[in-house]
Amino acid sequence: MEFQRKNPLTGETASTAIAMKAGDIPAVAERAAAAFPEWAAMGPNARRAVLMKAAAALEAKADDFIEAMMGEIGATEGWARFNLMLAASMVREAAAITTQISGEVIPSDKPGCLAMALKEPVGVILGIAPWNAPIILGVRAIAVPLACGNSVILKASESCPRTHELIIEAFAEAGFPEGVVNAVTNAPEDAAEVVGALIDHPAVKRINFTGSTAVGKIIAKRAAEHLKPVLLELGGKAPLIVLEDADLDEAVKAAAFGAFMNQGQICMSTERIIVVDAVADEFVKKFAEKAKSLETGDPREGKTPLGAVVDQKTVDNVNALIEDASSKGARILTGGAAENVLMPATVVDGVTAEMNIYRDESFGPVVGVIRAKDEADAIRLANDSEYGLSAAVFTRDTARGLKVARKIHSGICHVNGPTVHDEAQMPFGGVGASGYGRFGGKAGIDSFTELRWVTIETEAGHFPI
Repeated sequence: MEFQRKNPLTGETASTAIAMKAGDIPAVAERAAAAFPEWAAMGPNARRAVLMKAAAALEAKADDFIEAMMGEIGATEGWARFNLMLAASMVREAAAITTQISGEVIPSDKPGCLAMALKEPVGVILGIAPWNAPIILGVRAIAVPLACGNSVILKASESCPRTHELIIEAFAEAGFPEGVVNAVTNAPEDAAEVVGALIDHPAVKRINFTGSTAVGKIIAKRAAEHLKPVLLELGGKAPLIVLEDADLDEAVKAAAFGAFMNQGQICMSTERIIVVDAVADEFVKKFAEKAKSLETGDPREGKTPLGAVVDQKTVDNVNALIEDASSKGARILTGGAAENVLMPATVVDGVTAEMNIYRDESFGPVVGVIRAKDEADAIRLANDSEYGLSAAVFTRDTARGLKVARKIHSGICHVNGPTVHDEAQMPFGGVGASGYGRFGGKAGIDSFTELRWVTIETEAGHFPI
């Protein structure tokens, strides 16, 4: 059985993939479990060599990745190339940390006792990746787990199965032992049962999931029934604060990039621009002009900075947010409701707490501008959200910027930089409804290893009984 993914712009078939069912999952999980011991026993430099080959194999498939992303999710060539660049960097960073998975010797109160804390591979890791940054997030779901000596299963997104399959093909070409890297593809209507079967299988020891908060909660509850640890990287409503002493031109550039890169379909996308009253009118004028210059067009033609959004559901959601805000007094400065997946960059000024766009993640090319009285009010507004993934603050006083950043409740905050910023070696993740746990660098090692206490007695024992 196969299922088809349709091009969101043309409605034509973009790709076909195997439609696995829940009954197919045990075989996949058992295959991964059988492969685990050999991979885990390999030395760190041997694992590093294979991962380095995987990075090169990914880059060699650039044209295939671009074609797949354009067809499956309406991405621009620029977004596809950026995905591939960062994904390859993530694999090379994972390769670099194979010799950094270190423990420690801990002083023991017991004479002659050598006590050690060791980080060891866990077993089979399930990675569930979304469609919006498909190469980056597909690779992130498996690269560090592999570096730590685990075998992996990548549960591909139903929206971009071909893109995710290309990742698995690249890793297969790199020479991983048979069964170490596995993929699961399924039709959308079977997703719940397939994911449930994966989480339930005894061979699967840990889960990482990147996606919506609603689905993340379902996965966390299911995993909790088996006491399986979960790393969740979920939704966001990233605020970008503009203080009265900010360089407005720099703030405009960063806000436009953060709000409209990949049509606003990034978990770190700037969803709320919080600008203090003293500079609000000037900032909004400059920002609206910038947004108007960002044209939308067919990504296959490659003539515009914005391409298509992923589906009509996104169009309907964003339109509803725009219409609700407008009906409650907000001003649409540029853009507006769209009729199809080629949505314009839209700026909504005068957003208040009564409007849905104030709280609800849009995951589309629309951003709300919220006026704040002063710095304290801006911080209050930034923290008035259930989400806490990324944030930014603009000010010419860097000490002030750091002070404000420390008061914002988020896993990530950038002073004088955009909310959209990712690097392979950084601890990436959020708080609140944005999830818990961290990908990246040494934090990733902690997420995908088991910390064990092991002792060696070097002297004769003395016991009370």
